[in-house]
Amino acid sequence: MTNRSGYVAIVGRPNVGKSTLLNRLIGQKIAITTPKPQTTRHRILGINTIGADQIVYVDTPGIHLNAKKALNRQLNRTATGTIGEVDVIVLVVEALRWTEEDDLVVSKLADISTPVILAVNKVDKIKDKEDLLPFLAKAGGKFPFAAVVPLSARRGDNIAPLEREILPRLPEGAAMFPEDQVTDRSQRFIAAELVREKLMRVLEKELPYALTVEIEKFDWDPKEERFEIAALIWVERDSQKAIVIGKGGAALKEVGRQARLDMQHVFDQRVYLQLWVKVKEGWSDDERALKSLGYDDL
Repeated sequence: MTNRSGYVAIVGRPNVGKSTLLNRLIGQKIAITTPKPQTTRHRILGINTIGADQIVYVDTPGIHLNAKKALNRQLNRTATGTIGEVDVIVLVVEALRWTEEDDLVVSKLADISTPVILAVNKVDKIKDKEDLLPFLAKAGGKFPFAAVVPLSARRGDNIAPLEREILPRLPEGAAMFPEDQVTDRSQRFIAAELVREKLMRVLEKELPYALTVEIEKFDWDPKEERFEIAALIWVERDSQKAIVIGKGGAALKEVGRQARLDMQHVFDQRVYLQLWVKVKEGWSDDERALKSLGYDDL
């Protein structure tokens, strides 16, 4: 039996569940998830080794309209730049909701010969499943898809059929990563992302879009037997700094508590976490600042 190994891009507009799908496919949390659009800002590899076969998933930022700031343009470049570099593409859309941004994503696929599988996510939210059939037919006609798979990333429904559609379309070859490796990202990167996820969840509607996290310190303390982590939260204005800190420091304290618990679960070690908030004016529309803060995935 021939071994197969290759790269699979997970693409789509913001907030369709791409990162939730990645985590479900890998079997553990490596990409942060929130109900907010544009949660994913980086290209993240998720490695799933199935026997002698290996699927390397590439989670990408949501492709979106109105990319006015440098950060938004970088997110779109990261996502679209991945399309031409993989063996299979999984286009994720939301069941019963096809938007102008979905059309934008499909337009990016027009000139490629890579097989594209349509994953129709969030089918668990549909009360009457008969409503799904006409949507599947209409969505399936938008592009010459290799397959159409309805699924629920949140519940894990129909994940195996998606993998069965992907594997035969990968090239023959040996695994590219060790079988116990699940991502190309460092613990330092994951720590920053977990802090950003908790900021998005705790602040919700008050969340400043122009917010990012930089890890200043990530050390192992053998005496205390714990990771000692210090994270800087960058915002663009003093008013945003006040929002992140919250009344009496309550918001920042809750972010730190939740992030520390998640880190301990992901790293399987005790964690001592410190958070600071600083202002860097205009960072989200400054190409040089973006690069210094790690937004250079391409």
